[in-house]
Amino acid sequence: MSASLSLGIDIGGTFTDLVVLDPSDGRAVIWKESTTPDDPARGTMLGLMHLLKKGNIAPGSIGRVVHATTLFTNALIERKGAPTGLLTTAGFADTLEIGRERKYELYDLFLEMPKPLVPRPLRREARERLAPDGQIEVPLDVEAMLHEVAFLAEAGVTSLAICFLHSYANSVHERLAAEAIKQKFPRLSITLSSDIAPEIREYQRCVTAVANAYVRPIAEIYLENLEKALKQAGIPGSLFLMLSNGGLTHVAEAKRAPVQLLESGPAAGALAGAWFGRHAGLDRVLAFDMGGTTAKLALVDDGEPLVAWGFEAARTKRFLRGSGLPIQIATVELIEIGAGGGSIARRSDLGTLHVGPESAGAQPGPVCYARGGYEPTVTDSDLSLGYLNADFFLGGAMRIDLAGAERALGSLSTSMGLEPLRGAFGIHDVVNENMAGAARVAIAERGRVPQDYALLATGGAAPVHAWHVARKLGVKHVICPPGAGAGSTIGMLMAPARIDRVASFNMSLASADLSAAEAVFSGLEKDGLAVIRETGADMAKARLRRLADMRYIGQGFEITVPLEGNSDRQGILAAFETAYRKLFGRTPPGAAVQFVALRVSVSAPMPGAGGKLRLDGQQTSDAALKGYRDVYFADLGEKRSTPVYDRYALTPGTNITGPAVFEENESTFIVGPGARISLLPEGSIMAEYVS
Repeated sequence: MSASLSLGIDIGGTFTDLVVLDPSDGRAVIWKESTTPDDPARGTMLGLMHLLKKGNIAPGSIGRVVHATTLFTNALIERKGAPTGLLTTAGFADTLEIGRERKYELYDLFLEMPKPLVPRPLRREARERLAPDGQIEVPLDVEAMLHEVAFLAEAGVTSLAICFLHSYANSVHERLAAEAIKQKFPRLSITLSSDIAPEIREYQRCVTAVANAYVRPIAEIYLENLEKALKQAGIPGSLFLMLSNGGLTHVAEAKRAPVQLLESGPAAGALAGAWFGRHAGLDRVLAFDMGGTTAKLALVDDGEPLVAWGFEAARTKRFLRGSGLPIQIATVELIEIGAGGGSIARRSDLGTLHVGPESAGAQPGPVCYARGGYEPTVTDSDLSLGYLNADFFLGGAMRIDLAGAERALGSLSTSMGLEPLRGAFGIHDVVNENMAGAARVAIAERGRVPQDYALLATGGAAPVHAWHVARKLGVKHVICPPGAGAGSTIGMLMAPARIDRVASFNMSLASADLSAAEAVFSGLEKDGLAVIRETGADMAKARLRRLADMRYIGQGFEITVPLEGNSDRQGILAAFETAYRKLFGRTPPGAAVQFVALRVSVSAPMPGAGGKLRLDGQQTSDAALKGYRDVYFADLGEKRSTPVYDRYALTPGTNITGPAVFEENESTFIVGPGARISLLPEGSIMAEYVS
């Protein structure tokens, strides 16, 4: 290998995936290590040791490290962040409690709303007031404000969010407060809403700022310790972090705004789906990523995943929109559609089969892991159905207790009056139906139909379930890329550097000063380019995109409109109407349009991001058939002896008729009857349903 290798590390709920990529020839070495929830870094470094040994890689040859983690998301979900305080405008301390006054389940009398990250006693008020246009109505009383902060410091607060009314229009009071607080309380971590989310909507902006403050001290300590551990391991390469928007940034930016990392791992999965889809000649892909805990879907149009400008974290009801904390950041549009391989199956109070959302995680894990788990999971059912090979789990690196899994499944099936095999397939089928149902709704909401897409599976569990999910959706083509089990980690190694910036610009289109808009865009671009430059990205290939949040005057919400090539009033109006019709089918006649905010997205390719992939150990051989295994298919109504192929030994152009099983170290691809299967030149397996 060359002296400029790239290392990817993705810490998931069940496994920590590590990949070393040589960009010169695309060679990749993959290792999956069980996540250590008590200390994620411990599992990471243990996995790194195994990875380097497996690939005979010298630590000094690694030129960069790319990392994604669920640590900060888990801190929000489990309420294990830093002791955080909130400083607001007088009269607005209850913004976090009031929320939007919307019920996500209208008729639930016992509705549980997401609990604020900052308890009421730690939400203090400052005497100050700005008008909606940013004009100062009441000057900031600095002395009184410092008195409130002193109370928070004495209460043990280590991180402070400052969210003043209308600071998106003028940040002067927030910055004045921050300067005074830093002088008097230099150890206090400070987050300004005008830095993190300078947009309208008080509740969402406040929640985003508070979430950033809540995880920021954790992020600073974690990233410093990780950098130190990597250096001690002899790795000289710089550390980069995967962001929720599908791009990379440097450590300083991640420490400043770690809220941008909340969806980093799943975003990398969507990037992998887009990257593999492009290499397979597909520009419309449903990127299906299913791991040990969750399953998510991302729509890829024209080779790029869709991007949203906000999402919900730490939902009270996992699949119900409105039950979580609204976070205003740029993020790859990810749809959580179901459970993961570790999701637990139980008999419900109504006597029906219920799967998830509770997960066995990494500890104790599924019953077959033999680590103390006793309730059957999706992985246990897949093993019993013959989809997984107990002797080849993680390439044989992990011992699996098949008998224990079948006992647990038998006990559950008996309690429901089912044959064990029928109970096992019931778990598998319930999960697939739940995912297909959620995917149908999500795809329809975006004005698309599933049949226009190919389903591309990444993650340890997705290749096992993708064929059956595709059949339920009516999707004819299913793609399993090489290294699918570590797809998210591969995706982040292909990711560009990216930064998104936003500024409030609340004016009607007819009366807006477009030269002022140009000045705002230029300022955002200058800031974004400065951050990108610090990553060492290839600035000669930097791409700048201008967008605007717009709506018809009087509407309560806006849409984000690309403005590339449109700088005059008519061009901007045409771009807005085109985007509006795409979503809603028609535009209201004679309605006036307004700007709400202006956005800039800056990206540039990273050195060392490979343009190809070649798995370590891959070989060219005609002896791809490993043997036969009894596998259950609902189409056949029974287990059927099914050919099992060595994924690494398949040659491009190979054509096979389903059913078939394809094994690689990190995942197994299951294809049912009626399929025409071929190995594409870039290494992906394509299965097409033909009958």
